[in-house]
Amino acid sequence: MRNFFTEIDNNKTKTMLIIAGFIGFMSALGYVASMYFGRDTFSLFLGGSLIFSGIMTFVSYYYSDQIVLKMSNAIPVERQTNPEIYNLVENLCIGTGLPTPKIYIIEDTAMNAFATGRDPQHGVVCLTTGIISRLNKRELEGVIAHELAHIGNYDIRLSSLVSVLVGTIVLLSDWLTHGMFYASDEDRNISPLMLGIFVVVLIASPIIATIIQLAVSRNREYLADATAASMTRYPEGLASALEKISGDKEVLEAANGATAHLYISNPLQNAGGFLANLFSTHPPIDERVKRLREM
Repeated sequence: MRNFFTEIDNNKTKTMLIIAGFIGFMSALGYVASMYFGRDTFSLFLGGSLIFSGIMTFVSYYYSDQIVLKMSNAIPVERQTNPEIYNLVENLCIGTGLPTPKIYIIEDTAMNAFATGRDPQHGVVCLTTGIISRLNKRELEGVIAHELAHIGNYDIRLSSLVSVLVGTIVLLSDWLTHGMFYASDEDRNISPLMLGIFVVVLIASPIIATIIQLAVSRNREYLADATAASMTRYPEGLASALEKISGDKEVLEAANGATAHLYISNPLQNAGGFLANLFSTHPPIDERVKRLREM
């Protein structure tokens, strides 16, 4: 039986290694670029990309929850209007010491849920009416615990950090690519071999950055599953819920490419195959269920 505390520790370690890889990759790109353009020019590129990414991250960090809820047409839940759901959320929070988040509902028959908010004090849990009506209490408890785990694990904060790194790499690659066409022969101080490596890295870096970002998202899903199992002491509840959700053919109308990564199961996942899995924000449901049942 897999110990869920080990699962949590392993996923935290993997996430830190991925972030370290981001930083190392950007440093290597900066070194090669400085050889090509000169250090002063590269500092301008790097500084501009960091400032732009920082502004976008600030807006996303403080206002993303409001934007996502508006995009999803979510409506707030009060204790008086839906006491059963409110009590489920509140009881889990009492047991784990988390502040009770705001609760929202999306009027949609599709089965899904997501969490948002920059920290536990500003957390939001959102459920579709479909998932509320079609899961039993233990399964719904597992789903809610998974979303609370995202809040308690500061996943939104981590996502913001990773977004800065990804955005910086993509912007920097784009600017450097354009800069190659305007650099004078005097500015270029690089061998043909290094120039070839530089070009390959510039072309590949946005793809690599995106794949690493998706890998972080997948690791956080595994971590949230493990944390939810520790909250409920009943991994089977979430495992059974995930199986039912994966078998749901209803289309979640409120979901789109900008919000799909937030949900417990990818609402846009229609095609299979290697590439679909590679560029998916979520790990395969079968693997998640398998890990839960090994705990």
